[in-house]
Amino acid sequence: MKAGFISLGCAKNLVDTEVMLGIMREHGIEITNEPAEADILIVNTCAFIQSAKEESITTVLGMADYKETGRCRSLIVAGCLGQRYGQQLLDEIPEANAIIGTGAWSRIMEVIQETLKGRRLLIAGKDETIYDAKTPRVRTTPNYTAYVKIAEGCDHRCAFCAIPLIRGSFRSRDMEDIIAEAQELAENGVRELILIAQDSANYGLDRYKKPMLPALLRELAKIEKIAWVRVLYSYPKYFTDELIEVFATEPKVVKYVDLPLQHAHNAVLRSMNRPDTREGVDKLIKKLRDRIPGVAIRSTFIVGFPGETDTHYQALRSFVEEQRFDKVGIFTYSEEEGTPAANMAHKVSEEVMQERYHDLMSLQSKISEEINISFENQEMDVLIEGRDSEQQAIAVGRSYREAPEVDGQIYIEDDTVSRVGDIVRVRLLQGFTYDIVGERVH
Repeated sequence: MKAGFISLGCAKNLVDTEVMLGIMREHGIEITNEPAEADILIVNTCAFIQSAKEESITTVLGMADYKETGRCRSLIVAGCLGQRYGQQLLDEIPEANAIIGTGAWSRIMEVIQETLKGRRLLIAGKDETIYDAKTPRVRTTPNYTAYVKIAEGCDHRCAFCAIPLIRGSFRSRDMEDIIAEAQELAENGVRELILIAQDSANYGLDRYKKPMLPALLRELAKIEKIAWVRVLYSYPKYFTDELIEVFATEPKVVKYVDLPLQHAHNAVLRSMNRPDTREGVDKLIKKLRDRIPGVAIRSTFIVGFPGETDTHYQALRSFVEEQRFDKVGIFTYSEEEGTPAANMAHKVSEEVMQERYHDLMSLQSKISEEINISFENQEMDVLIEGRDSEQQAIAVGRSYREAPEVDGQIYIEDDTVSRVGDIVRVRLLQGFTYDIVGERVH
């Protein structure tokens, strides 16, 4: 029996995919990258914003073709889209044999067995399970790097976001369990741990009655074979002095702060139901830069939120210009049913949203290029990820300043000796908007 898997959306979804793959492999199912050869096809979907939902549906319908042209006998739609629109998907996609939600990963074998008997299933109710160190897992990331989900769900109630509706309330994993998983990953060759949650800085608050990310990072840094510990998605509210201190003083914790801010005008932040203020964020960013030398700060922003006036947008633009973030992701507002923002008046037109999006992207591109140019002639450690597809003598990797998938890369010229997973010293020669060209320091 062979299964094919497509994982869409964020790294948190990818971990769910890897856990389902692990359970299937334990039950003797072979994993194939060729959909035409698969008896079972599973699409782990994303439902974060409209474009993600559209991609998910298109992918599911594309896989449905293999029921005619391949060996597929069971098509399973898993993840966020299944959680959010379960019955609707079951009704509207007759090719789908099962629709399962985000909490149903542990029941994947039951779902496979029932669908192969000809039953159609919907499992998308509330499920508060979270995987642990003992859960089987097949990693799909390169051998040297792994995502570790330290918590599931979210307790923030941002007006635009459907994640709490999909993944439930915030629940942290046991710290000892996370450490056990990290130790096993290290034994299997992982050099970079990437910690993920909906809000990583909030880790432990529910379980230990106080944020425990600083303590967790100190413990993970003790694992000998781990070289880098990277933290993604930390909201400003729990970015405490204690956490800043760990970033500043623990060499293995990479000085990369991922701080999703979404906006910079207080009226819009209030409307978004964000707990931050412009003044508070300014103060935090100053503190981060003062106390963590060389810190790279990434953020994300939404343009076109309902009620965003030109004055509000100009405040966001000037904030981005002043703060000079190392990396920025920008989204146009996406209306998600069931969220408070969906019922708000004064919607911003698509045309204005696109104008603001391109204007802010253009501004940030210029800033990113200037920052990359400023690193010319400096040396940095680079984690080697592979080779340039067109020129094998060029190695490609990332420094502490780049997270996988979302940021640029470093291209190392005339490097035929570096191997994938090595961390090598590189002199940066030329900075561009997203990428940097360098040479290995021998």
